[in-house]
Amino acid sequence: MVRLLIVFLLTTITASAMQLPSAPVIAAQDPTVSFNKDVLPILQKNCQVCHRPGEVAPMSFLTYEGTRPWAKAIKEAVLSKKMPPWFADPRYGDFRNEPKLTETEIKTLAAWADGGSPEGDARDKLAPIDWPEGWRTKPDVIISMPVRHNVPAKGSGEIKSFLVPNPFTQDTWVSSIEIRPTNPSVVHHVMLQVPEDTPKPAAYSWGATSPSTCIPLPVNAVNGRNVQLTKPPKNFAILEAVYVPGSPVTDFQFHDSAKLVPGGGNLRIEVHYTPNGKAVSDQTRIGFTLAKKPPQHRFVTLAPKSLANPRKSIPPGEPDWETRGELEFAEDAQLVWLMPHMHLRGKDMTFTLVAPNGREETLLSARFNFNWQLGYELEEPVRVRKGTHLVVVAHHDNSANNPYNPDPNKAVAWGNLTSDEMVLPWFGVIVDRNVDPERILSIRQDGCGITDGVIAPLPVRAPTVPFPLPTRRNVK
Repeated sequence: MVRLLIVFLLTTITASAMQLPSAPVIAAQDPTVSFNKDVLPILQKNCQVCHRPGEVAPMSFLTYEGTRPWAKAIKEAVLSKKMPPWFADPRYGDFRNEPKLTETEIKTLAAWADGGSPEGDARDKLAPIDWPEGWRTKPDVIISMPVRHNVPAKGSGEIKSFLVPNPFTQDTWVSSIEIRPTNPSVVHHVMLQVPEDTPKPAAYSWGATSPSTCIPLPVNAVNGRNVQLTKPPKNFAILEAVYVPGSPVTDFQFHDSAKLVPGGGNLRIEVHYTPNGKAVSDQTRIGFTLAKKPPQHRFVTLAPKSLANPRKSIPPGEPDWETRGELEFAEDAQLVWLMPHMHLRGKDMTFTLVAPNGREETLLSARFNFNWQLGYELEEPVRVRKGTHLVVVAHHDNSANNPYNPDPNKAVAWGNLTSDEMVLPWFGVIVDRNVDPERILSIRQDGCGITDGVIAPLPVRAPTVPFPLPTRRNVK
């Protein structure tokens, strides 16, 4: 089933940049459907971005010889709508990267499988796409981890950080950042950051919170005394780029925008490795595509470090454990990209805007799939006024009905390991190019008391998922 789940992946960023011919209209019962004339155009437009050597898919669809053995599996996957992968509730939001096969394309693929999967006339075959050395984009600047990292065959996984010299000596605008592990099979996720210079709570890293405290912490305990920090730890991070298996490359060029990478110093590559039963190594690379000109707006990727209450584990057998968090915008912004991140028991996540006047809009309500952790690019930017709250509601399934659950009889804590859980709502905004990213928002965790710098809670509303909201594009 895992192979069937990864037969097709559409990424509109690459496809929209290529002028490829549309598949001809063909009836499902047409016995003349061939690979060269009818199927290859569909694969080039929709599938080969992942189904080629070195990509996340385990089989290549570049040639007839590589595709023919999978004809029946392709038919089953597209007819059942398992592929292409997409988990957003259609009642909420419009997304520019929503993968879609037309009914004609689906019938063509099914007819090819039913007709014996012939190759067809070689004269009908399109020229192969010149994929740039495995990259989905065409990067202008490439960096990599300084050395290969060895991942053992067994173990609980680990998060490793690597500092690399910043390739930019001055602040530089980039239109995309592509992260490419050399061995994706053991990479759970990768984050690229400019290292923070503010203190952090002890023992914290991406969801691994203290078992008895909420973040951010206004004080540190030193020799039994509470000492006020000069700078409170940040309760969110600013990511330059993020990678999870199956995710497309995020395009930063929303409405004359780009991402500004600060110049000088180092960049930090943080990689979460998960052993897969075979000892391997990885040396992740990162490619930057430079913006052609300075933009009017800045794309900022924000990552709340955890919305979960670390005092409360997910009980054994619990099928619908709810976590709720709130973020308040301290600056005007436009939301353009949303990405839920959880682990094996993740079930769904909903993002809802609540304006200062109480008006609400659900931007995304999506099922979560650990194998395909998708980012959702809004069709049009959604304007967010200062004082607007972003309410995030997530659910986890720790029951035996969850096929990914390794142990439904065990209470699940919050932490970094794949066997632990996370609630990380990543999202992208565009703001005026002069706005300080550190001042865009603040956060409140589920069940945590109010501390300095943390927003007051909104009234709890029922039902929480999904919110019954008007279909507006702007929250004013």
